[in-house]
Amino acid sequence: MARKKNRMSQEVNAGSMADIAFLLLIFFLVTTTIASDKGILNVLPPKLDPNNPPPEIDKNERNIFTILINANDQLLVEGEYAEADGLDEKIKLFVLNFGQPNEEAQGLYNSLPASLKAMSRRDPESSDHPGEAVVSIKTNRGTSYDRYLEVFDLAKKAYFEIYAERVNLRTEEYRALTGKDEAEQSLIDRGKEGIPMAISIAEPDKIGS
Repeated sequence: MARKKNRMSQEVNAGSMADIAFLLLIFFLVTTTIASDKGILNVLPPKLDPNNPPPEIDKNERNIFTILINANDQLLVEGEYAEADGLDEKIKLFVLNFGQPNEEAQGLYNSLPASLKAMSRRDPESSDHPGEAVVSIKTNRGTSYDRYLEVFDLAKKAYFEIYAERVNLRTEEYRALTGKDEAEQSLIDRGKEGIPMAISIAEPDKIGS
């Protein structure tokens, strides 16, 4: 009988292991930081009132930089097939064109740093000035979401590079500005002044659906 008692005393009591595992699970759930995907940080336009249709905007075609993405994810930029590589540079040249500048636009040109002035053109067949320039992105039902996001991000990249250059920052530094204090907000405003980020997302065609 004594030998049997000694054998039993060597066994480990595992009755509370489930409770310990449950407590550990709760601990890790409470202390773990879960990354959340914020998606595309864009402010969507309000829902249209059918009783009050929006006013028609008379925009000269030369002030619209058109980018079409077909069902095969091919780009048609200003009527010509093109690759995504270098698209942001084309957009910058379009935005910084001063084809028919008014007095305000002429003042904007004079305020640009030398690097942006060197990039600026005075092509009368292109945009009148940055305040009139609009980048239009249009897809159809067969366009992949990845391709759309790539083109959309290149359009935003073009604007952010212009803004950053105006305030003597790297593009990554400008994009990281949050406007949490007056100094940051001042940099954001100075970068965008006179050059609004005018990116138009046209309604997709039904081709490829």
